[in-house]
Amino acid sequence: MTHSRPVKRSLTLRGHRTSVSLEDIFWDVFRQIAESDEKTINGLAAEIDATRGDIGLASAIRIYVLERALDRNQSLA
Repeated sequence: MTHSRPVKRSLTLRGHRTSVSLEDIFWDVFRQIAESDEKTINGLAAEIDATRGDIGLASAIRIYVLERALDRNQSLA
């Protein structure tokens, strides 16, 4: 499996532009989650941002993506 370096992408959270660096695999799954939940990427990122506490937004998104993947995996078992 090849791993990509983080790529910086722009998001708009509650009217403010910010950038987040994530590896392609996290961006791809993050997009899929937003689409399956019928949310925009910016909207989902804003939800994560509002509950992330004192960790960085990129880390919070990675954790969110991982937790969703683990939850899905457990529900299939």
